[in-house]
Amino acid sequence: MNNINVCIVDDDDIYQFTMKMALESLKGVERIMFFNDGAEALDFMLDNLNKEKELPDVIFLDIDMPIMDGFQFMEEYIKIKPKVGKRIVIYMVSSSVDPADIERAKKISEISDYIIKPIQEGQLKSILHELKENGQL
Repeated sequence: MNNINVCIVDDDDIYQFTMKMALESLKGVERIMFFNDGAEALDFMLDNLNKEKELPDVIFLDIDMPIMDGFQFMEEYIKIKPKVGKRIVIYMVSSSVDPADIERAKKISEISDYIIKPIQEGQLKSILHELKENGQL
């Protein structure tokens, strides 16, 4: 597992910090990007559509954010996905245990899984390992 670009889209500073610490402890994570809302992340994606090295391999996407939430981001991402120069694995991450949110996320085929916060370091490690093993990274 090497040279993985990870993107965190979440407006919670403490969560961003804990994810940064957990990801930095894992081998193979080359770059960690943070965006406070879906609009910032989408702008970045649009600016880097054909720059494979810039684009993330994995996105951990929060649902509840100002400006553009996780579901709104996914609606826009699906529109630009054919133009994105690489395969990106997306996990929706939320503190919501609302079955409606979980069901809505499961209906979006571009979302690999729904993870309830907080993500533990061991969970992150196994997610990245599994993606590598399955040839998704």
